[in-house]
Amino acid sequence: MRLTVASTVVTGLEVPWGVAFLPDKSALVTERDAGKIVRVAGGRVTEVGSVDGVKASSEGGLLGIAVDPGYPGKPYVYVYYSSGSDNRIARITYQDGKLSDQQVILDGIPEAAIHNGGRLRFGPDGFLYAGTGDGSDRPNSQDDNSLGGKILRITTDGEAAPGNPDGRVWITKGHRNVQGLTFDGNQLYAAEFGQSTWDELNVITPGANYGWPAAEGISRLDGMTDPIAQWPTADASPSGITFAKGYIFMAGLRGQRLWAIPVAGGKRIGEPKAFFTQQYGRLRTVELAPDGSLWLTTSNTDGRGGPRPGDDRILRVTISTS
Repeated sequence: MRLTVASTVVTGLEVPWGVAFLPDKSALVTERDAGKIVRVAGGRVTEVGSVDGVKASSEGGLLGIAVDPGYPGKPYVYVYYSSGSDNRIARITYQDGKLSDQQVILDGIPEAAIHNGGRLRFGPDGFLYAGTGDGSDRPNSQDDNSLGGKILRITTDGEAAPGNPDGRVWITKGHRNVQGLTFDGNQLYAAEFGQSTWDELNVITPGANYGWPAAEGISRLDGMTDPIAQWPTADASPSGITFAKGYIFMAGLRGQRLWAIPVAGGKRIGEPKAFFTQQYGRLRTVELAPDGSLWLTTSNTDGRGGPRPGDDRILRVTISTS
């Protein structure tokens, strides 16, 4: 497999975090610190509005975004953001290029300067999945009454989706900080920040316990589910992931590279391979675009990187498997 940066989609973004495509093939992008959403189309960036109540911090602010699968008949986008007291998921009407009628559908997700999670992804079942962090309080991850350190599965009204274990809004626990979610068919995968030793790529099974804080990486602990791949934190520190052509693509922040992990049937079937190592700085989000390419965002303006002229940017990456 070969990955090529074919072009730069746009430059001049400020801490881009979430990317979600609309039916017209344009994309909505969240800017973490400014609390703004911009539309990217035809190489142009247009602000469509701000999300109310966003309070940015070291890792908090306006994070993930997802477009309703029924759009435009259901003209809604969903955002995950830090409020200063908790992390929340809101539904916002998006019509005629503008945001309106923001409604919080779920709150009470633990918040701190770090470990806020934040990725949103609609599944093929039509329900909304969210990755959360432990809110810098480790016991949250194992606490059944906390939304911290979990993967949530909810309706578009913020209720527990039918079929969730024990009728809870979350389907898995024992996570430290989930910022990557993607599906291969019906199979969900999640990327997770490690503490100081191992970052993880996990295959998600409803009801499973992924071990944090007792486990970091492959630990073989009774009752805990191990990752299918792990990396030293200096090589990854993963955020966004997406699936395409038999691979999970995983963006690395501290690792400053894009990982490609071959998977099939919920298993890893080969060794991960790194691309673009230290060429573009910190990499935050990767999404499969409507044309089959990958959109890859840098995150050099987030306070932990070294911004280069034009940062932050979205790169268009083509995939060749021949």
